[in-house]
Amino acid sequence: MSRFALTVTCPSTRGIIAAIANYMADSGCNITDSSQYDDLETGQFFMRVSFTSQQGKSLDELKAGFGETAKKFSMNFDFHDESRKMKVIIMVSRFGHCLNDLLYRWRIGALPIDIVAVISNHMDYQKVVVNHDIPYYCVKVTKENKPQAEAEQMRIVRDSGAELIVLARYMQVLSDQMCKEMSGRIINIHHSFLPSFKGANPYKQAFEKGVKLIGATSHYVTADLDEGPIIEQDIIRVSHAQSNEDYVSLGRDVEAAVLSRAIHAHVHRRVFLNGNKTVVFPASPGSYASERMG
Repeated sequence: MSRFALTVTCPSTRGIIAAIANYMADSGCNITDSSQYDDLETGQFFMRVSFTSQQGKSLDELKAGFGETAKKFSMNFDFHDESRKMKVIIMVSRFGHCLNDLLYRWRIGALPIDIVAVISNHMDYQKVVVNHDIPYYCVKVTKENKPQAEAEQMRIVRDSGAELIVLARYMQVLSDQMCKEMSGRIINIHHSFLPSFKGANPYKQAFEKGVKLIGATSHYVTADLDEGPIIEQDIIRVSHAQSNEDYVSLGRDVEAAVLSRAIHAHVHRRVFLNGNKTVVFPASPGSYASERMG
């Protein structure tokens, strides 16, 4: 039995949930999970519904039949096949903890993605990526060739059909043009010390200040560096007894976990842009299950 998801954004008004539920019932669909949020400040309504088509209707049939309901409530909506894996490109520089974590989660099926390529400005991880039968592209980036380098990166994105770019500690600033072209489709990860500790060695700066919490933030990339809508965050405690090297090691673990959770939310269509913020719904039952062990 096919498993689908419906995502809806529209102006808030009464009757939306009832209309969606009635359409599902009339179309022979059974709702298995539902989340909704009514933002009183913006007047926007957000909803995600997981369901099965018990009469075997296709996505195209369901989408066409939903048009009248969508028009009545001025909805932006889409239907998604939950069995289809989103095509993803990972970009990385010389810190490999997030890349390696994502490759492992992809390999065991914990992240339902199709990694179609890895792009780097260094050769450090070429062997490990190729050993996973994933294409690896080394695109050197300098001040002089940055426009040409980004054009080559975007060619790879288009040719591969990638729907999402993941910056897994890719240490180059993307141009405004690239951010706009891929708006809502680039996810970044960084430590959560900003704006307090900028530049090189942020963990050393935090250690010298006696910071007691280490965190990471994953967000959509915009032209405003490290200020895009936040998807996921987390923290761990540190103490006076730990070293600068401990801070770095613990920070890597948090970054990897936070980035994978942000990607999980995005590919399951659980993230909705809401101005400069996001609405992130809980995961549906069973969506964290892996296809295989180890």
